Amino acid sequence: MRRLTVLCGALLLGMAAGAHAQELRIGMQDDPDTLDPHRSRTYAARIVFTSMCDKLVDIDDKLQFVPRLAKSWSWDDSNTALTFKLRDDAVFHDGSKFDAQAAKANLERAITLPESQRRSELASVTSVEAPDATTLVIKVKQPDAPLLAQLSDRAGMMLSPKSFAGEDSASTVGRQPVCSGPYKFVQRVQNDRIVLEKFDQYYDAKDFAFSKVVFLPIPDSTVRLSNLRSGGIDILERANPSDIPQIKDDANLVFKPVTGLGFRQFMFNVNNGENAKNNPFADKRVRQAFQLTIDRAAIGEVIGGGLFPPAQQPFPLASPYLSDKFPVIKPDIAKAKALLKEAGMETVQAQLTFANNTVEASTAEMVQAMAGQAGFQLSLRPTEYAAMLAESAKGNFQMDMRGWSGRVDPDGNIYSFVTCKGTLNDSKYCNPKVDELLTQARAVSDVDKRKDIYDQAQAILQEDLPSMYIYYQPWPFVVGKKVQGFDPLPDGMIRLRGVSFSGS
Repeated sequence: MRRLTVLCGALLLGMAAGAHAQELRIGMQDDPDTLDPHRSRTYAARIVFTSMCDKLVDIDDKLQFVPRLAKSWSWDDSNTALTFKLRDDAVFHDGSKFDAQAAKANLERAITLPESQRRSELASVTSVEAPDATTLVIKVKQPDAPLLAQLSDRAGMMLSPKSFAGEDSASTVGRQPVCSGPYKFVQRVQNDRIVLEKFDQYYDAKDFAFSKVVFLPIPDSTVRLSNLRSGGIDILERANPSDIPQIKDDANLVFKPVTGLGFRQFMFNVNNGENAKNNPFADKRVRQAFQLTIDRAAIGEVIGGGLFPPAQQPFPLASPYLSDKFPVIKPDIAKAKALLKEAGMETVQAQLTFANNTVEASTAEMVQAMAGQAGFQLSLRPTEYAAMLAESAKGNFQMDMRGWSGRVDPDGNIYSFVTCKGTLNDSKYCNPKVDELLTQARAVSDVDKRKDIYDQAQAILQEDLPSMYIYYQPWPFVVGKKVQGFDPLPDGMIRLRGVSFSGS
């Protein structure tokens, strides 16, 4: 019934599309979690934030950092103080002025908020200073190579301090976010739509053509594509690879793929609450056995249509930190059975939780069949993605399948997932040696030396296996042919600067 409702509603939107020529509609695979950048942890929310919440710096198509709210930046000679010179013409959506004190308040909130998902990203920060209205100084306890990359994402996004001056909860800030980006929040109907409208006081407002942007979560990829064809949406994110041949043959659609920075992974509940105590995956031999049942290459071909490169590591194929020491492990059912026998199990009953969209469901079914060859009896639990992550954070899972959209700096693809207090470590895996190595890597800028440290950490993680990488995440976007100027970057964000409809 839900899918039928979405289809009918979106097709009706398509009939009305001509009446709203400057309204852009984006079809999303998942509904975002909270619209509070410090509490959020989903890719879908990042897409919304890109239009709504300006940040200190951004990246360009060469993955270089470029100015946004910060005009320039520099490190001191000891690489322990990062000074930003800020814009003096930016305002928040409530009309209050953006300045260094506002930036300071945001960074301190990201560091101290108990539910903040940014704490691991800013762990090195010892103080934030605002010596004048356009100068922001961030001091760190040791050189922090990933810090600028962190500030190019949610850690660097700015909310109006007035919006969190009173009650600061997910139900207050996240439901009525007040940012400083080119579009301001208007409305959210959970699992149905998020509506933004153009903010005319934005310093670069002239570069944004649309008067309104609407994000429509449509988990079923067939329904999502039908809506693009009918005009119900204008941009489709994450096309189903099986649909790509027909997309390429449709003269009214334009396929816009880009190689991503992130990955898909299984995360195992190793030590998170009561559910870990009875979880067969708490034994690393069972995790290792499970890995030996999974044919990543077959998943990439059958589910990904050749677009999902197999992944054994968190660093993407183009990264200088990708190591040849950890090739993709191939299936070995006999060895998997031997490991289970060593662990005292001939069969393993467990539950796999995953997002309730077409690609994830197909992957889960394929994994269920593969693992069954060695005695794994997996029950499948499809769940709305943001709800799944919320439950996993509480320890209410045995194994889940999740994605990460990736970061420019390698630290962003590993640190928060596997360090003892990592904010994305729902496994609650903890190895002090891994913490030591990954913290050390943050202080090193030399690529070869840093790679050696990551190799040492990976040697431990590949053995302990708190997470298992499946494939590298591409971003197969599709747009209606009237959409001009949209060129996605490897981070998978939808940037609307310079995007318009033809003839508008």
